[in-house]
Amino acid sequence: MMAQAIALAKRPHIVVGTPGRLVDHLTNTKGFSLRSLKYLVLDEADRLLNMDFEQEIDEILKIVPKERKTYLFSATMTNKVAKLQRACLKNPAKVEVSSKYSTVDTLKQQYLFVPAKFKDCHLVFLLNEMSGSTTMVFTRTCDATRRLSLILRNLGLGAIPISGQMSQPKRLGALNKFKAGERNILICTDVASRGLDIPSVDMVINYDIPTNSKDYIHRVGRTARAGRSGRAISIVTQYDVELFQRIEQLIGKKLPAFPAEQEEVLLLLERVNEAQRIATMHIREKDSSKKGRKRSRMDDDEEGIPRSNRNRKDNVGKKTWNH
Repeated sequence: MMAQAIALAKRPHIVVGTPGRLVDHLTNTKGFSLRSLKYLVLDEADRLLNMDFEQEIDEILKIVPKERKTYLFSATMTNKVAKLQRACLKNPAKVEVSSKYSTVDTLKQQYLFVPAKFKDCHLVFLLNEMSGSTTMVFTRTCDATRRLSLILRNLGLGAIPISGQMSQPKRLGALNKFKAGERNILICTDVASRGLDIPSVDMVINYDIPTNSKDYIHRVGRTARAGRSGRAISIVTQYDVELFQRIEQLIGKKLPAFPAEQEEVLLLLERVNEAQRIATMHIREKDSSKKGRKRSRMDDDEEGIPRSNRNRKDNVGKKTWNH
């Protein structure tokens, strides 16, 4: 905050920030104001105008001048005009590169239809087949990023997780390791599907099919950027067929299957099962030690007396009473 406050005091022409941090500075940084703002740009506008950022965006819109130019950018745009009106647009002009949602021609898209119980095994098979590629693996939950990265590390693959549950320094650390090539597999949630420009991503794997079809476009957009080629493979289980069909409908393409022999994939099963077992044990141990530390802190907080001392005090009271 301090370094940013010093930079803002120099009155920069352009300020780039997340809504929450901008509100922080407007509240706490002396002399920082947006009263003379001429241009307001909302990148990933459909997400920013959503409920998640509603409070912060409304606070910013109250402060900035009514007479300004507003630009909204997104690869996917919301149909709900009410949301767009919240950005206080007057006589808006809509510029559309394409009327339908599409992915770039330099992106090779495929799917792998697998039984749910062998999902991890097929992921390891794909990563082995494409070894040497820089890969982003998208999951639905933060817990899955942690579990998968442990499984892959147990198998000797250079995986690192990134999710919304991690602190900002840890997220940046993981991202920098991936960018620098120290790790070639980034296991992530949709927190990484927008706003990241990592030029060297060769492949995107959808370990979990997104429930919102538009998120697929943002995910696969992490590869094949700026004219480069790339590959996207979606792992589809018996429970994901409808979600996957919606994606094909949205992009207007029937995607081909990735060639994989079941017998060849299942040769990895024993090693993958062992890696899963070790990962589960590691997570349990870490979670229980965290709970233990939290419990002891809570115990110590009560009247500022450690549990051992509290018990001793209670016993003294009892003895006195009996006497």
